[in-house]
Amino acid sequence: MANILYLVHDLTDPAVARRVAMLEAGGASVVLAGFTRGTPPERVGRTRPMSLGTTADGRFAQRIAMVGKAVLTARAALAGTERPDVIIGRNLEMLAVAQRVAALQRTRPPVVYECLDIHRLMLGTSMVGRAMRLAERRLAGRAALLMTSSPRFLEAYFEPRGQAHIPTLLVENKVLELGPAPHRAATADLVPGPGAPWRIGWFGALRCARSFDILSAFTRACEGRYEVLLRGRPARDVFPDFEARIAKEPFMRFEGAYRNPEDLAGLYGSVQFTWAIDFFEAGMNSDWLLPNRLYEGCRHGAVPIAMAGTQTSRTLAQMGLGIHLDATEPARLAQALPADAAAYAALRDAVMAQPAARFACGPDECTALVRRLTGLAATGRAPLLAEAA
Repeated sequence: MANILYLVHDLTDPAVARRVAMLEAGGASVVLAGFTRGTPPERVGRTRPMSLGTTADGRFAQRIAMVGKAVLTARAALAGTERPDVIIGRNLEMLAVAQRVAALQRTRPPVVYECLDIHRLMLGTSMVGRAMRLAERRLAGRAALLMTSSPRFLEAYFEPRGQAHIPTLLVENKVLELGPAPHRAATADLVPGPGAPWRIGWFGALRCARSFDILSAFTRACEGRYEVLLRGRPARDVFPDFEARIAKEPFMRFEGAYRNPEDLAGLYGSVQFTWAIDFFEAGMNSDWLLPNRLYEGCRHGAVPIAMAGTQTSRTLAQMGLGIHLDATEPARLAQALPADAAAYAALRDAVMAQPAARFACGPDECTALVRRLTGLAATGRAPLLAEAA
C-alpha cells in the first residue's frame, strides 16, 4: 500500500476530507497534517489528523509566521509516521512545508503541488506579491507534479509565467461517489405549486458579498416569487455580521452547514437552481476556477446559474447547460430565468441527461489518481524556474 503524506492549509475544510477519501479509496494509506481554523476533526477518513497550529482567514502575516514555524518543526511534528512515498502540499503555504519534509527523508520522495486557488496576492505588483511568486517558482520548480482543478489556472496563470513545463494533472472538483448513485427527484416534482416560490441554492463556501447583495436585491424586487436558500460556511472576514444581515432578508434564509456527500441529494433536491457565481476575486481566481457547487448541483439535477466570461460559464456552454448572465441587475436576472415550468423542465432535463462521470468521481478514478501519484519518480524534478518576479 502506498503511503501518502498530505499537508493541508485547513484540516476543517470539507474538500480536504473529500481528497483524503479519494486517496484512501484508491488504495493509499494517508497521513494528514496541517493547520486548522477551528477545532480539528478527530478523524478524517481512516486517519487521525495532526495539527501544526491554528491560522485564520484574512490574517496573512500570521499564516506566514505559522508556515515558518511548521518548516522548522516538521521533523518533530511528523516523528513516528511512515516514510511517505509521495508528499502532497495543498496550496503554496503547504508546498513550502512539503519541500522541507521531503528534504529530511533519506530517499527524497516526490512532492506534488496541489493548487486549487490563485490568491490575489500572487497577481499583485507589491513586494509581497513578487516575493510570493518567486517563492512559488522555486518551490514548484522542485515539484514532480502540479495538480489543479481547472484548465484555466494553467492557461491564465501558470503557462504565462513560464511554468508550462511542470508535469500537470487536472483533477476536477467532482462529487465523490463510492456507493450507489444518488436519488434525483423527477423534474415535475420540483416545479413549484401555485403561489410557491422558485428556489435558488447558494451552497458551500459563502464568501462573496456581491453575490449576497445581488440575490438580496433580486428576491426583494420579485416580492417572493423567488427565494434563496444558503447552506455552508460563511467567511467571517467577509461577513463578520452574517447572522444580522441574513435576519433582515425576507426572501433569503440560512440553514447552517451540511455534510458532504451525505446531505447533497436532499440539499440540491430542495432547489431548482444553483448559484454558481463568485465575485470574491473577480477577473482573477473567481473567473478561473470550477467550483464544487457546479459539480454538486449538476449531479443532483439543479440548473446552474453562471456568469458569462468565466471558466464555469465556458464549461457549461460546451455541454449546452445552464443559465448564463451578462449582467446582474434584478431585471436582467429575472429575464434570464425560465419563464414557466416547460422552460425550466427543458433546462433541467438537459442537466439530468449528462453522464454521471461528467460530474461524479467513482472508485476507478480514485485508483487512477493514486496510481499516477505513486508512479512518480523521486528523481523526476523540474528545474528551477528563471522568470523574473
